Amino acid sequence: MALSLDFNTLTVLFPVFLLLFGLGFTVVIDPYIRREHRRIMFMIVVLSFSLAVQNILENEFFVSRSNLALKNLLSAYGYSVRPVILILFLQIIHPNGKKWLYWTLAGINAALYFSSPFTKLCFEIRANDYVFLRGPLWFVCLIFSAALLIELLTRTILLYRETGKRERLIPIAIVLAILASVAFDMNVGAVPQPISFLTIAIVVSSVFYYIWLHLQFVREHERDLMAAQRIQIMMTQIQPHFLFNALNTIRALYAEDPPLADRTLEDFSAYLRQNLESLSQTDLIPISKELEHTRLYAEIEMLRFPNVHMEYKIEDTQFSVPALTVQPLVENAIRHGVRGRKEGFVAVSTAREAGIHRITVEDNGVGFDPKELDASERAHIGLQNVQSRIEQMCGGKMTVQSEVGKGVTVTLLFPDGDVQGKKEKRI
Repeated sequence: MALSLDFNTLTVLFPVFLLLFGLGFTVVIDPYIRREHRRIMFMIVVLSFSLAVQNILENEFFVSRSNLALKNLLSAYGYSVRPVILILFLQIIHPNGKKWLYWTLAGINAALYFSSPFTKLCFEIRANDYVFLRGPLWFVCLIFSAALLIELLTRTILLYRETGKRERLIPIAIVLAILASVAFDMNVGAVPQPISFLTIAIVVSSVFYYIWLHLQFVREHERDLMAAQRIQIMMTQIQPHFLFNALNTIRALYAEDPPLADRTLEDFSAYLRQNLESLSQTDLIPISKELEHTRLYAEIEMLRFPNVHMEYKIEDTQFSVPALTVQPLVENAIRHGVRGRKEGFVAVSTAREAGIHRITVEDNGVGFDPKELDASERAHIGLQNVQSRIEQMCGGKMTVQSEVGKGVTVTLLFPDGDVQGKKEKRI
């Protein structure tokens, strides 16, 4: 059978099939999508493609007034596959939910429409003029699809309610586009229609909904990276040599100064506990809490290195920072800067200047070439992690000034609370 497709029809069909091909190719190469989601999205692409082909063939049989049995079969297929596409999208955003009810209803829906050529329950196609007539249950697919659409929209908004208001407009716009396409199709009448408005809406909506889902996949990937960074930072803070040295220091203190040993053991326990808490800490914490954690670490290290002196000049405590922001900087200063100095010092200060919260960690250590900051040496991993996290979590900025033999000054700048809070909500 040769299809009678004119230029205007091809003009409509070409972008539809191009969108489906592009979506399928993107799904295959997308590095952020999970394997299960990739499989479901590929099924959606295949079903959408089959729906477009079904539209073309069904229209061809309408125009040629031929093959009534196959036209009935194609019509039943179209009504059966549309709810399945919605169920598959629900499977992506709500994979743990029990879908047996949806699939049971989808099976009942398909059975009703495929039996309609004999029962005329949902539709009838007159043999003499091929006019499509509605049966007493013609609304079954419409009602079922509407319920699935509402379920999909509700779960989408609830699951990703932390997304921005503009992002949430995408799934809402998709629902409105599908509803509009249904209204258009119901008013077309008995005229040739090579591809329905609903099929076009389904294809375009699948593309845009996937783009929206991709944004969520990328956001989840960034969260995983940040969690991995927190683990990496914590592990750098409790290296075995630090544990052994701290415990040996405490053991030696019990022979010389038991009260000091008791206080140091309490500090050490609190330090370890706060490091463990940082693993599950996804929100910003008050700077006062971070400074207390820093003090615990510094007190233990100064027992081992009496030549190191800590100075604190805290003028601003009305802001929040990511966990393990200041402490890694002080550790870097002590371990790689001042512990070999005869009189080493590390100064930590905070201040507020023109709506900007500033933290400065300064030392008089051995220093380094700032150009080495982008290198992969272990000494600078802590700096790189801090810089990455303050940029991602609260729009912060880090600058490093260093001169070999004279020390290092690290400055962290954080936007004021209103801006910081907005950034935190987007993460």
